[in-house]
Amino acid sequence: MKKVLFALVIMLSFCFSGYAQVNKIVGKWKTIDDKDGSAKSIVFVFKATNGKYYGKIEKLFKDPEKLCAECDGVNKNKPIAGMMIVNDLVEKDGKLTGGTILDPKTGKIYKCNISINAETDNLVVRGSLDRGGFIGRSQTWVRVK
Repeated sequence: MKKVLFALVIMLSFCFSGYAQVNKIVGKWKTIDDKDGSAKSIVFVFKATNGKYYGKIEKLFKDPEKLCAECDGVNKNKPIAGMMIVNDLVEKDGKLTGGTILDPKTGKIYKCNISINAETDNLVVRGSLDRGGFIGRSQTWVRVK
């Protein structure tokens, strides 16, 4: 009986630790330019009422009035500030996965996976051509305090 109770407690602690990781992802994040290390934007990551996670650009540092000239569809020539760039992510094993991320610089849409780096408390955002995330690149986003 004690072994069953102990196993149940261990399993529940793993479930809650995954939830805590995803809960840390929600908030405002500063995106960093890979080339010069300067701040590019502030993205607000949130959980919508449909249970999925999204990210919206709240602020552009360099050109706040810039339009997404390279985008297609509804985002074509729309202001980048206020644009939803992270879409339809779901929680799985303490990470966000299964959605997409838009690169407003190129207008391209990539598969997206987001996790939190436990050591630095930074966000690891992976955009890729494939679902597994093997063909792509990662960016580090820093929490806005």
